[in-house]
Amino acid sequence: MPSVGTLAFDEFGRPVIILRGQDSKKRLFGIEAHKSHILAAKAVANTLKTSLGPRGMDKCMVSPDGDITITNDGATILSMMHVENEIGKLLVQLSKSQDDEIGDGTTGVVVLAGALLEQAEALLDKGIHPIRIADGYELAAKIALDHLDKIAESYPLDLNKIDPLINTAMTTLGSKIINRCQYQMAEIAVSAIMNVADMERRDVNFELIKVQGKVGGRLEDTILVKGVVIDKTFSHPQMPKEVRDAKIAILTCPFEPPKPKTKHKLDITNVEDYKKLREYEKEKFSEMIKSIKDSGANLVICQWGFDDEANHLLLSQDLPAVRWVGGPEIELIAIATGGRIVPRFQELTSEKLGFAGHVYELDFGTTGDHMLCIEKCAKSNTCTIFVRGGNKMIVEEAKRALHDALCVVRNLVRDNRIVYGGGACEISCAIEVAKEANKIPTIEQYAIRAFADALESVPLALAENSGFSPIKLVSDVKAQQIAQNNSRLGIDCLNKGTNDMKAQSVIETLIGKRQQISLATQLVRMILKIDDIRLPGESEE
Repeated sequence: MPSVGTLAFDEFGRPVIILRGQDSKKRLFGIEAHKSHILAAKAVANTLKTSLGPRGMDKCMVSPDGDITITNDGATILSMMHVENEIGKLLVQLSKSQDDEIGDGTTGVVVLAGALLEQAEALLDKGIHPIRIADGYELAAKIALDHLDKIAESYPLDLNKIDPLINTAMTTLGSKIINRCQYQMAEIAVSAIMNVADMERRDVNFELIKVQGKVGGRLEDTILVKGVVIDKTFSHPQMPKEVRDAKIAILTCPFEPPKPKTKHKLDITNVEDYKKLREYEKEKFSEMIKSIKDSGANLVICQWGFDDEANHLLLSQDLPAVRWVGGPEIELIAIATGGRIVPRFQELTSEKLGFAGHVYELDFGTTGDHMLCIEKCAKSNTCTIFVRGGNKMIVEEAKRALHDALCVVRNLVRDNRIVYGGGACEISCAIEVAKEANKIPTIEQYAIRAFADALESVPLALAENSGFSPIKLVSDVKAQQIAQNNSRLGIDCLNKGTNDMKAQSVIETLIGKRQQISLATQLVRMILKIDDIRLPGESEE
């Protein structure tokens, strides 16, 4: 192992380690390190701030390969930004954890974390110790979370009356590129979740919902299929394009004669041997097809491919088949149809077949593209959202937006308490936190007040992105909330003429808003505790 330094002794005999390359390393410590962190976090937060809310702007991201992504989803923007700074990377992870756990609010959580660090900078300039600021922030977060619980309202979860759930999904989709089809997309998301939700366990299995996209058509052509859509077609062009009351054999074994799994070589020296081999292959293919027919199947879905001879025999036996279906799709088809995945032809029996009422091919305009749609399945709790759009970017952004909407409805199934959006709950929490700050006798009250100011960064960004004078509008709404004791008043981003978010049906899940405040506070506490950074300097040539 090479030497990392030398051991020396000072005049009192105390050992000192002198590290190699100390002069080439970059080091930041103390207040300098804190200022560096805050500057990096502000830069990332300011990038996202303009994307917040229904009037937020989109970002165009170009990958090194030239692929273009247009989005205003916070987690997607940050994951594609290639942030070099170590504190910036922490904010990327913050947004990702919000996306993984809640699925929505990825932009707001980064804006809040950036505002908390910006407020901390002013407190550091006053000479307040970072640990005292971090402790004050933790106290303030607790006050804000308790207040959120007080102002939250319970939402009815009724399968026959899904309008309240649609309103919540519409709030999420309001800031997305697909907001012109807001109601239709929200309705699709709610129907999909309600189709697969387990109301006894209050949970949703996302694996039963597949989001499939296809370029072409309009966003309005997006549909919810109560079944499975796969990007495959029947293996032979002369096979029927539609099968009713399909009994499906789901195979993971290839349509080919058995052969040793080790390396082997087959020598054919004369015509008779070749003919025997042909006959053997044909016989094996016939046996395979007979075993399928004997089981009662009238449709074959195979994970592997098969050659032209097998394809011809399947056609001659009136047995429609689909080949090269991927593993996840095979599993989804098995779940939907109630069938068993069969690894060997010998194991195929009628009990292992899946059932679907209607299997048919979807055609698209003048292109030669086809997709296979499996509907009216034995277990109807699987579904596919089939997204259409004018180009690839629109389809991908629609899929991301639908993912957010699905996550929000899933969160409501788990916990049906809601708060009102448009910055209403942030302003209400800011008022409560500032009021409680006056009761704290220690120096932490400065940090608690700063936390209240940071909470206002979300409504300020909403007002600014909507083209209003942010400080004037937020101070007006704040004054109205205090005067009327009404926590539902927020920023009227869409100029509808009322600040009451309940009347505008701007609704957010309580679980999502709690997570935003908790995660942002935890990250800021961690950053404030870092006072020394060592970076590798220029490499020695």
